Amino acid sequence: MGMWTKTALAILVAALLAPPAFADGRPFPANAKRGRMTPAYHPEIVIDGKTRRLAPSARVFNQDNLIQMPASLRGRDIVVNYQEDGDGQIVNVWILTDEEIAAPRRRAE
Repeated sequence: MGMWTKTALAILVAALLAPPAFADGRPFPANAKRGRMTPAYHPEIVIDGKTRRLAPSARVFNQDNLIQMPASLRGRDIVVNYQEDGDGQIVNVWILTDEEIAAPRRRAE
């Protein structure tokens, strides 16, 4: 086999093996809660009708699992999973995809 054939074969194998690695979805922590979020003036957000405060270290992950700046959030009643810190502030928010919303929630074992 030539060098190009081996390279092409390696790329093909990698491409075929990559999708199953992401098929299981994002791993949410066992203590993540589900709610409906409406963005407000930073550092506040509204979850399930209650005004909540984002922790200084808060991270918001969009549907592609990329970090999104809280000030750039738009929309109403966005279905999210979120995590609170010891003070009750929101420390992580994951904006869910339609598939994640429809999937049964995993519970801690």
